[in-house]
Amino acid sequence: MKDIIDTLRSSFMAGVCVGIAGFGYLAEKSIVGAVLFAFGLLTVVHYALKLYTGTAGFIRKGEVGRLFLILGGNIIGCLAVALIARCSPMPLQDTATSVLSARLATGPLKGGVLAIGCGFIMTTAVTFARQGKNLPLLFGVPLFIMCGFPHCVADAFYYLCVPLDYWALYWPSILLFYVSIVLGNFIGCNLYRFVMNPTDW
Repeated sequence: MKDIIDTLRSSFMAGVCVGIAGFGYLAEKSIVGAVLFAFGLLTVVHYALKLYTGTAGFIRKGEVGRLFLILGGNIIGCLAVALIARCSPMPLQDTATSVLSARLATGPLKGGVLAIGCGFIMTTAVTFARQGKNLPLLFGVPLFIMCGFPHCVADAFYYLCVPLDYWALYWPSILLFYVSIVLGNFIGCNLYRFVMNPTDW
């Protein structure tokens, strides 16, 4: 039980870090915002917090259930920051809606495929960061954002910032798209292992 609580605490804080980074990106949706987003991932790595995309590429057999516990904690952390974002005088909800609308226009199949790119970048960047080399993280985060590769935790924050009436209209499509990018991120995070060390699975 203690392990579950510790995992939820760590994953909640990771979600908060990504939510703060996403807040900055919605405030400045440009290359500047994409670069500033790296703050969230640098913080996650520094404090060794549990983030879905920072963990998926390193789990072992039988740990998939724990991975989804981490994702749940990440989403709750993002929700906490999304509630704060709703108090901002900046048009964050409008920007979040434009992000989500673009995602839904892409469709779940293409979105899932694009999410593989984000997972691949994240595992690469985290591998280097665990060795004290942060440049791949500093470059990798803006790279996946500018390429339009969905990150399931960052996207959770954006979606939670969207007005509730938008959710009421499109929630089945939103949930389907979200499941596709969670799976896409997982594949991308494990691409090295699937190709180089398939016996790990």
